[in-house]
Amino acid sequence: MGKLFVLGAAFLLLLSCNQNKNNDNADGASGSDFDADELPEIFLVNAKAKKILGEWPEFNGLETSFEALYRAKNKEDLGFVIDDLIEKQKLLAASTYPEAFDIPQIKSRQRVFRTYILKVKASLEYRTETASPALEMVEAYNAMRNQFNVIVNNTLDTQLILDE
Repeated sequence: MGKLFVLGAAFLLLLSCNQNKNNDNADGASGSDFDADELPEIFLVNAKAKKILGEWPEFNGLETSFEALYRAKNKEDLGFVIDDLIEKQKLLAASTYPEAFDIPQIKSRQRVFRTYILKVKASLEYRTETASPALEMVEAYNAMRNQFNVIVNNTLDTQLILDE
């Protein structure tokens, strides 16, 4: 009877250890659920906007850090990139904007971008799935870059409309 009890306890112990091993792989803690190849391409800005952005060193630093996102291979790399993006975004928010881009449309899109950066950071810290928040972050970044094109291509003089 004692041998049967010890044998049963050993069997249950082995069975429970096997279940924990399977659960560890299923919850994404292995660090391999991030794939930069699944992210959309970075939206291109036109020549007029690129000329203005080229003179804005804080944005160029953010852009360089953002391009590193596409070289991230796992969650650890993504964590380093996100930490760098947070710092570069803070510098960008505190910087002097170029006159053409010192408007609420750009600043609000930058705040949305910051929100999604922090969402990715939270998913990394809580060890949840990171692909969806990273996709949202790239979409927010692309929206900000698209807004640069919209502003530069807008030839409508709002002062003329307001005067009439």
